[in-house]
Amino acid sequence: MAREYPLELYRNFGIMAHIDAGKTTCSERILYYTGKSHNIGEVHDGAATMDWMEQEQERGITITSAATTTFWERTEDGTKADTPKHRLNIIDTPGHVDFTIEVERSLAVLDGAVCVLDANAGVEPQTETVWRQADRYKVPRMVFVNKMDKIGADFFNCVNMIEERTGATAVPVAFPIGAETELEGLVDLVTMEEWLWQGEDLGASWVKAPIRESLQATADEWRNKLVENAVEMDDDAMEAYLEGNEPDVATLRTLVRKGCLSMSFVPVLGGSAFKNKGVQPLLNAVIDYLPSPLDVVDYMGFKPGDETETRDIARRADDTMGFSGLAFKIMNDPFVGSLTFTRIYSGVLNKGDTLLNSTKGKKERVGRMMMMHSIEREEITEAFAGDIIALAGLKDTTTGDTLCAVNEPVVLETMTFPDPVIEIAVEPKTKADQEKMSQGLGRLAAEDPSFRVETDLESGQTIMKGMGELHLDILVDRLKREFKVEANIGAPQVAYRETISHEAEISYTHKKQSGGSGQYAEVKMNIIPTEPGEGYSFESKIVGGAIPKEYIPGVEKGIESVMDSGPLAGFPVIDFKVELIDGKFHDVDSSVMAFEIAGRMGMREGMRKAGAKMLEPIMKVEVVTPDEYTGGIIGDLTSRRGMVQGQDTRGNAIAIDARVPLANMFGYINTLRSMSSGRANFTMQFSHYEAVPSNISEEIQAKFA
Repeated sequence: MAREYPLELYRNFGIMAHIDAGKTTCSERILYYTGKSHNIGEVHDGAATMDWMEQEQERGITITSAATTTFWERTEDGTKADTPKHRLNIIDTPGHVDFTIEVERSLAVLDGAVCVLDANAGVEPQTETVWRQADRYKVPRMVFVNKMDKIGADFFNCVNMIEERTGATAVPVAFPIGAETELEGLVDLVTMEEWLWQGEDLGASWVKAPIRESLQATADEWRNKLVENAVEMDDDAMEAYLEGNEPDVATLRTLVRKGCLSMSFVPVLGGSAFKNKGVQPLLNAVIDYLPSPLDVVDYMGFKPGDETETRDIARRADDTMGFSGLAFKIMNDPFVGSLTFTRIYSGVLNKGDTLLNSTKGKKERVGRMMMMHSIEREEITEAFAGDIIALAGLKDTTTGDTLCAVNEPVVLETMTFPDPVIEIAVEPKTKADQEKMSQGLGRLAAEDPSFRVETDLESGQTIMKGMGELHLDILVDRLKREFKVEANIGAPQVAYRETISHEAEISYTHKKQSGGSGQYAEVKMNIIPTEPGEGYSFESKIVGGAIPKEYIPGVEKGIESVMDSGPLAGFPVIDFKVELIDGKFHDVDSSVMAFEIAGRMGMREGMRKAGAKMLEPIMKVEVVTPDEYTGGIIGDLTSRRGMVQGQDTRGNAIAIDARVPLANMFGYINTLRSMSSGRANFTMQFSHYEAVPSNISEEIQAKFA
């Protein structure tokens, strides 16, 4: 079977936004207008509308299915198509800071993005975080200013905020007519005419009109800004413009596309997804301005097992190349089981193929392959470069793994997942739910690499570890909703660590004589602190056979056994290095076991000698508040052992940047709400580990020892 849609008609893009900007409504409206069954012009009969919305409510489909495939032809009047059908693969990205990791991995597989803003709030802290991540992955993007029907909506203020907060050049290609309850439609600055939505068909049809007199001056001013930015993309167009010739509509679109793809500027439009105004122009703009897989630079990977990770293997959207793809999300589907969402970078994949998971070095067989549409899933037997598909039946593949042809191995991405900083104990309300809970937690952990599940060896409790309170709240909620498990939750605990303060040399002799052969091992080691974040390393400097080679792994194993449970309060030990420098052995009485015990006991003694100390996670906290509450909020952060790093003005609010120990941030949202009458909000993410002050360290040791 040949490829149905040529690559230039593909758009793989994500919708990224702050938590309340209306991303889900935008996604739903896009799916509604592009409904697979109703081509343009067929939505008017209304039947299509109702059943889709009803099913939507009944089955709760907001694009949770990680990636959704749909189709759109650019249209000016809603009845006639101006382009061939384009295939849109929409990838959903979450809007909350606890899930920054989710955003990272969806950005890795996107070609372009639509950033949705709330017309009233503009560019919010989380929008900035996501924007910076998108900059890092060099993702071209455009902006849709949503919620223009809300009180206080201000399109041009948002345009200014984009420039102030992100440093990007924002270029409106259309602007809304009216705002709040007066929102009628928009002025298209490319064709210089009005689009007006008037009917009761849920925004499926619109009329075109000449620009009204009262808006002509505003339209001319912004049209000039658009044209001036666009002609800079091409010398001939620039020359013609300086001679007084404006580019025609088709040329202007080509130039804006060039500017968007090179990230020279960001096209901006506005509307209200909820009021069904402005979504079709947004879809037209996706086709006109966002990249196809052919517009993207080659994806560079490296050879499996190459420790230097030299990226010298190119993969691009080309069906003749070896197959390569990236698994970017695992989801549980009630009907099919576990689904692995995969972006295909190169080559062709057939049902039944055997692939190599080059990240783990394991082979996988492709069982079923599916294309996800808004409401249904379509079974397919073949998929091509540029496709985003779901694979069922993969056993060992997790988020961030590369899948590739067995005979052409390549690793595309090494995703690094941060260690969790907060943990809670969880137990099912009834014994009968224990099995269901274990299964549910296992599945959730497979989906989300920043979430871990462990069993506390001493208490036997199940421990959930995650990136923040909200992260764990949502997972507990999913346990209840998806796996029908009611659970009791313990108080959140901080993930403390232990490390050493200075270098120390330690000698330890393990001797045991009890008739027959005894046990004997002597080790001499240096224990050395390393830079924060460097982790643990072991080096043997034994020369001349002071300890036979076969016993050295025993010493290392002994040292590692102490790392899980440090000498102060039993927390994991990080950031140190051990050098084994000397030792003695006995021909008969020495064994690997004896050296393991010597390594373990020596390490315990050595850590105390090297000044063991406790570390705690410090969070980067950003509070955005109206000016009048600033003093109180800063005072409160300081009382939580916080260090305020600085503050700056955000529109009519103040953003406070602080570093605060996680231990003092539990339940902060409630304090903040009452201090600011609910007007301030905050975001928090892990920053680094830092030594705990000695008085608090003693309290923690007393509690856990």
